[in-house]
Amino acid sequence: MHQTTVKDIGEQGLLARLQRFCPADVIGDDGAVLKIINDQNLVVTTDVLVDRVHFSEKTTSPEDVGWRAAAANLSDLAAMGATPIGITIGLSLPGETPVAWVEALYQGCDRCLKTYQTKIVGGDICRSSVISVAITAFGQVEPNKIIRRFTAQPGDAIAVTGIHGASRAGLELLLNPDLGQNLGQKERDNLINCHQRPRPRLDVLPHLWNLSEFIPASKNGWIAGMDSSDGLADAVLQICRCSGVGAEIEKNLIPLPPSLTQWVSPEDAIAWALYGGEDFELVLCLPELAATQFVKKLGKPAAIIGKITTEKTVILQDSLGSGSQKELSLSQGFQHFSP
Repeated sequence: MHQTTVKDIGEQGLLARLQRFCPADVIGDDGAVLKIINDQNLVVTTDVLVDRVHFSEKTTSPEDVGWRAAAANLSDLAAMGATPIGITIGLSLPGETPVAWVEALYQGCDRCLKTYQTKIVGGDICRSSVISVAITAFGQVEPNKIIRRFTAQPGDAIAVTGIHGASRAGLELLLNPDLGQNLGQKERDNLINCHQRPRPRLDVLPHLWNLSEFIPASKNGWIAGMDSSDGLADAVLQICRCSGVGAEIEKNLIPLPPSLTQWVSPEDAIAWALYGGEDFELVLCLPELAATQFVKKLGKPAAIIGKITTEKTVILQDSLGSGSQKELSLSQGFQHFSP
């Protein structure tokens, strides 16, 4: 049975189908007009997902591709302290792509966005030899609540909003179904869902705004932070590099999926947490008292995992085990264009 392809219906036919996912009063012109509340700054972020680099038929349905693409951009907004307003989608496709695949991608994207009261407000489509999804997201934030990477200070606690290593574990289970045979079906499904349907941590922002009484007036700037989409180690290293500081991370304090060490070694579990990526939690540096209150409010698995130091290195230490120390670096994680 022949599937209707993008080539069959052409650019205008595809646009007509996809515009159903957009508000009728926003699309149709050369650009979207979005309202910004007074005294708010506009935050803009762009993320690109490419077939066989960020997703594949073996691990990701078109609905999951759409969800992950939207979630990645909303996570970037959360990492800046911003509330989402809308997104645009730039879609590059081979003409042989089934229309049903494209519509399913938009359905996944739309479902993720609706969870956070956000809409698709425009975009573009073009012919390409490979599928790529480029999303630009728009958010708003009060100037005194912007989270930046360059304001971490020695003595700050490093807090994470949730577990790390789950997305990498889910990917491994998808690529190698024979792994994790001792896991229950619910545990397997939870790990796979962490990879296919990540949740941007926009929900934690209101808790941050209630911490102002615990932030000393002497602190230069607001909270430092970013998301851990490229891995926990990457986030800490990037913050430290931008802030001109170092960090000590306690290996035993990093929150891991409870089921992870049931089928991988402790060493692999920590490696996946540090370098696996795509967990989309927030990594935040703030005064110790504020961090303690924040983690207490969120509850487990949020945790304080270390502190910012005056050194220029990021050290992973094992105070409760061997007492060993290991310096972390960006070269140990995934980098585009690496050999």
